[in-house]
Amino acid sequence: MPRFTLDGTVLRYDDLGPADGVAIVLIHGHPFNRTLWATQAEALAAAGYRVLTPDLRGYGESDVTPGQVLLSRFADDIAALLDELGIDAAVVGGVSMGGQIAMEFHLRHPDRTRALVLSDTSAPPETPEGKLHRNRLAVRLLAEGMGGYAAEVIDKMLARYNVAAMPDVAAHVLGMMQVTDPRGAAAALRGRAERPDYRDSLAAARVPTLVVVGADDVYTPVPDAEEIVKLVPDSVLRVVDGAGHLPGVEQPELFNAVLLDFLRDRCPTG
Repeated sequence: MPRFTLDGTVLRYDDLGPADGVAIVLIHGHPFNRTLWATQAEALAAAGYRVLTPDLRGYGESDVTPGQVLLSRFADDIAALLDELGIDAAVVGGVSMGGQIAMEFHLRHPDRTRALVLSDTSAPPETPEGKLHRNRLAVRLLAEGMGGYAAEVIDKMLARYNVAAMPDVAAHVLGMMQVTDPRGAAAALRGRAERPDYRDSLAAARVPTLVVVGADDVYTPVPDAEEIVKLVPDSVLRVVDGAGHLPGVEQPELFNAVLLDFLRDRCPTG
C-alpha cells in the first residue's frame, strides 16, 4: 500500500485508476478507515477517475497522533497527499466527519478544490453540548476501548433495519470501528469538538457541490443536507432511500449512480 511520511507520521492511502484521470479524494468518517469507500473507488476508477482513499492519521493503517487532531490538520494532510502525488486540484468528498474535513479543505485550500461531495454531514459549529459529549466519549474510549461503543452505535451508523437485513455490511462497519485505535479516535473526537462554522465558506463556494444523504440518517438527517444546499450556490441534493448515515455502504449501487452522474456532468474525465 502506498505511504508517505508527514511530520514523522506515516500516512497510508490507496491510489486507484488512471494517473491522468480527474483526481477524487474520498475521506472516511469516524471511526472508520479507507475501506469504507472500496465500492466507490472501484466504480470511479473503472469510469476513468483517479481515486485516492486515505486512512486519516489515527485510523486504519496510518500512524496515530495522540492528544488532539483538529479538522484543519486532517485537511492539511489531504493537501500534503496531493503535493506528494503532484496533483494541483481534486474533487474532495467525505462522509460525516469526512465531509467536515472536506469543508475544512475547501476553507483552507479553495484553489485546490475542484468540486465537493458532502455525504451525511453538517456545516454549523459544534454546540456546547456536543463539545462536552465528544470530550467525554474520548475519555471513555481511552479507558474502555472501541467494542462497547461500536455495539451501541451500529444501528445509528446504519439504518436500524439494515443491521439485520445486511449482515455483511454490518460486520464490515462493526469491524472498522472495533479495530480503530482508541488513541486515534479520541484525538479526532477532541479535535472535532473544536470544529468551526463552515456556513460562510460554503455560501462563498464557487465549485460544484453534490450533497448526499441517507433518507433515514439519524445523526445528520435530511434537513441538515437541505441546509447545506441552501447555502452553496452551485449545489444539488440527492437523497438515497433505504439508507442511514452511511449510504455508500448501505446502498452502494444507488450512491455510485448519483456520484457518477454528478461527476460526469460537472467533472468529466478522459
